[in-house]
Amino acid sequence: MTTPRRVWITRTRPGADHTAARVSALGWHAVVAPLLEVRPIADAMLHAPLPDQIAGLALTSPNTLDAIGDWGRFTHLPAYAVGDTTAKAAEAAGFANVLSAQGDIHALSALIAAKAHMGTVFAPGAAEPAGDLPALLPDRTVIRLPVYETLPTNSQIPHDIDAVLLHSPRAARILSERLTPDQARALTAITISAAAARPLNGLPFKEIRISHTPDEEGVLTALGKSPTPV
Repeated sequence: MTTPRRVWITRTRPGADHTAARVSALGWHAVVAPLLEVRPIADAMLHAPLPDQIAGLALTSPNTLDAIGDWGRFTHLPAYAVGDTTAKAAEAAGFANVLSAQGDIHALSALIAAKAHMGTVFAPGAAEPAGDLPALLPDRTVIRLPVYETLPTNSQIPHDIDAVLLHSPRAARILSERLTPDQARALTAITISAAAARPLNGLPFKEIRISHTPDEEGVLTALGKSPTPV
């Protein structure tokens, strides 16, 4: 019996475990070794605006929902999510009115901008956000609030892997600093976006595949179905 080829899942938990389950269902052997870990910022929500001061929330990652245990005082407000995974996390957190941009931060800003009468937007998220939402919404007041940070882990590079999945530019930068050229030559890198592929350009990967859509569905499509037996 042929052993499925091995795919390294580098994203943060708990998302990494969900990705691993889906990768395994495609016939690959998933190896979870996150390059980053999420740490909630203590008492961050003490600095949040009052619900009656905002018209809605902009959510750019499921990590935002996980970082804060209780969203109860905000769940009656519209939640604008960057993609379907974040939208599902918002619904699980109790938000009743969730809209998904089904894309990246540019799609999210376009979704919010289309709400002509929308007022102030509350954007809780990462200490180092992947994009500048306030700059993309110059006609809106956007209140950013860091509620979590992502820090490098001490994960070692797994042995005998054939592909690596990268869900963020920061994970790609860390990988590029740790991977040797010889290790890169044996790997296919699959990235969630062109921005996540950019830090890898200095390494001789066997192949770099960029997802056609900046979400997990696109990453898994780029990975492909059950690998050809070797």
